[in-house]
Amino acid sequence: MRPLDWVVVAVTLTAIVAYGVWKSRAVHDVETYLRGGKGIRWWTVGLSIMATQASATTFLSTPGQAYQDGMGFVQFYFGLPIAMVILAAIITPIYFKLTVYTAYDYLESRFDRKTRQLVALLFLISRSLAAGLSIYAPAIVLSTVFGWSLWATNVAIGLAVIVYTVSGGTRTVNQTQTQQMIVILSGMAIAFGFIVHRLPADVSFGDAMDVAGTLGRMKVVDFSPRVAVRYTFWSGMIGGLIVQLAYFGTDQSQVQRYLSGGSLVESRLGLLFNGLVKVPMQFAILLAGVMVFVFYQFNQPPVFFNAAELSRVRAGPHAAELAQLEQQHAAAFADSRRALDDFIAARHRGDAGAERDRLRAAFAKDDRIRTQTRELVAQAAARAETKDADYIFIRFITSQLPVGLVGLLIAVIFCAAMSATAAALNSLGTSTVVDFYKRSIRPDASDAHYLAAARGFTVMWGVAAVAFAAGFKLFDNLIQAVNILGSIFYGPMLGVFLVGFFTKRVRGTPVFVGVLVAQAAVVYTALGTSLSYLWFNVIGFGAVVVVSFALELAL
Repeated sequence: MRPLDWVVVAVTLTAIVAYGVWKSRAVHDVETYLRGGKGIRWWTVGLSIMATQASATTFLSTPGQAYQDGMGFVQFYFGLPIAMVILAAIITPIYFKLTVYTAYDYLESRFDRKTRQLVALLFLISRSLAAGLSIYAPAIVLSTVFGWSLWATNVAIGLAVIVYTVSGGTRTVNQTQTQQMIVILSGMAIAFGFIVHRLPADVSFGDAMDVAGTLGRMKVVDFSPRVAVRYTFWSGMIGGLIVQLAYFGTDQSQVQRYLSGGSLVESRLGLLFNGLVKVPMQFAILLAGVMVFVFYQFNQPPVFFNAAELSRVRAGPHAAELAQLEQQHAAAFADSRRALDDFIAARHRGDAGAERDRLRAAFAKDDRIRTQTRELVAQAAARAETKDADYIFIRFITSQLPVGLVGLLIAVIFCAAMSATAAALNSLGTSTVVDFYKRSIRPDASDAHYLAAARGFTVMWGVAAVAFAAGFKLFDNLIQAVNILGSIFYGPMLGVFLVGFFTKRVRGTPVFVGVLVAQAAVVYTALGTSLSYLWFNVIGFGAVVVVSFALELAL
């Protein structure tokens, strides 16, 4: 990066951290620290909800996923608007009526303490791992691309978040997330415009969309009934609906965002705002990735986007094989580019049938060479990263965007990492002090003591998240790692809440056992089958309902 880029990053991040610390100056009681006090408006609630979900993986991995697999990932969010309506209409009023600090407060009043603390423990495990991943995600990519120390990048992100999260709690997290989302949305909008601008002058946006569709990147909806297919209309509407209900309805990192609303109306409007905006936002981010894909059909891309892994291969005994693959890639790209030019010309004439098939064939040949390169990278080093989707967008940013805009997009990535991590740490500290410390260890301490404890637990979880970040290994890509991790826990968590909300007969012990059985079933499914992870949520949710009702009848 150039000096101007560093200035943009430094000014943006310093301003946000300073703003967060400044907003925390009036936070002197545990009520304001944990719930945010009064007067938080719906747009702040809505932006905070979006920022909590939109971690750095959204902006690093989602464009790369669209580059490689197309628009189908948007189906993951198809159930989200419905989930927001259900939460606003049914679940949020229950939380407000009970004046809970955490979602798990409700479970003790409905069932018993052991059920409350079991589900809170599942939350602590899942969210602490997710917090580590939200730090690790940008750190691993940025350290690889820029040659930074991975350890130092992890620590820098973690410390920045800990400082303002600990100082002001929920109020500070909500306020800083509003500023972060403004930076994120502005940066991505500018980047999208620049990507389209960088296409050849004689290629219209319609041409670009047709190229993307021809090469299989514009299939938005898949009605396939096969459960092994990861993203389909059915997995999004069923599994996606359940995971969104579980995440927004039972995960304290999100519940804490809308419980901080100044009133029930403000919280409901914030949820509905998220339901209206989130799917179009994800569509736009995926479309940005598709436009990067189209850009690289006109401009030769690397044969493998993780430059650090390619350098390792070049320095080893497989250097000659890599050089041969790169030569084949250059020749295949030249053939693909000629086919593309002919396709655009034929499209403008209104007759592109034969050229469309030729373009597909040329692209498939080049794609096979990229696959062979990934296999060579894996052969050259046992622990090599062979999935390069997470490096596609950052590589485009650093090589194609002008000075200043590179810094803005790097600031977007840091802002997303900080917003998601801050919400996670805030909720982890809150749940620890409310569901465990105050409930079972120090039930009669002063308000000042609980405020100090909440800050102390937030620091503890921040340190743990940085430590977790050092132990992660990439899944298929980062955005899928986040969703797979959540899907392992969310089904059982949602099941126990819905049993509580919609039945009066089932008691604490049956549902407690139901959660244990359901969690075991999900872990077995995740480790022992090829089922798409969105269905983990259905299994976990269904197992809690079935087992708890069966035990209640038996007992």
